[in-house]
Amino acid sequence: MRVLVVGAGATGGYFGARLAAAGRDVTFLVRPARAARLAEGGLSVRSPLGDFRVERPATVTAGAIAGPFDLVLLSCKAYDLGSALDDVAPAVGPGTMVLPILNGLAHLDALDARFGPERVLGGSCAIAATLSPEGEIVQMSELHALTFGERDGTRPERIARVAGIMEGAGFAARLSETILLEMWEKWVFLATLACGTCLMRAPVGDIVAAPGGRAVMLGLLDECRGIAAGAGHAPRDRFLETSRGTLTAEGSRFTASMLRDIERGARIEADHIVGDLLARGRRADPAGAWPHLATAYAHLKAYEARRAREQG
Repeated sequence: MRVLVVGAGATGGYFGARLAAAGRDVTFLVRPARAARLAEGGLSVRSPLGDFRVERPATVTAGAIAGPFDLVLLSCKAYDLGSALDDVAPAVGPGTMVLPILNGLAHLDALDARFGPERVLGGSCAIAATLSPEGEIVQMSELHALTFGERDGTRPERIARVAGIMEGAGFAARLSETILLEMWEKWVFLATLACGTCLMRAPVGDIVAAPGGRAVMLGLLDECRGIAAGAGHAPRDRFLETSRGTLTAEGSRFTASMLRDIERGARIEADHIVGDLLARGRRADPAGAWPHLATAYAHLKAYEARRAREQG
């Protein structure tokens, strides 16, 4: 199976590097400067599980894709999705599967419209990683999970082929028959964490130590849960119990990556992670109210407006 990994950044690059190191047929779609750097120094991963390097990984640049791949692993920020779809389009043929591992669900609509829903799998990942100034991928914890599956819950032969190349590749890979529900659950958790830590500009432990902080985090979680349930994907009790514990853990230094992006003045995925969730809630229940989410979303959009003004 020929795999095209879109980009060689912290997330897609990590899983792509693991696949390549395990001997899979992997090509990275990258910009010319990144291609030259990879050709010279390889793709390095620093990991608490052991450092490794992929020497001279196969790369291709936009406009130079000669034909379809079997699997496209898509990981990018939501605000880069449009350009990524343009770049990857020549790699998507009649038999290609596209496996996105973005946050939220809005990207599924864009992928379905561009390539057809029959080509788009469901996917989710859990990893804490970043790209160093030298271009190395730095894994910050031992967590490195990738979950995938057919969105209708079936197990055709093609998804078994995907499972085959993921198995034994050096990360926790799992084929799920409930991938859409799991994507919704991750979205509920991530939106709660992002809204809470960005709104309060603090990690979980500091928020719950403040008067009313615990109630804010639980209120956010309940609003996100309600929207998911209204969309027909009610989170499971075990997920909610675990999430409540994580989101109210005393002394926790846990924050969303969105807060780290704000603190360094970077772009954020406010619309994809929070705005789209609110929009889905309002479509399902025009009279509904989500005061915690609405306040957090206004906060994020105000950050974006200020950033645009100061940079423009």
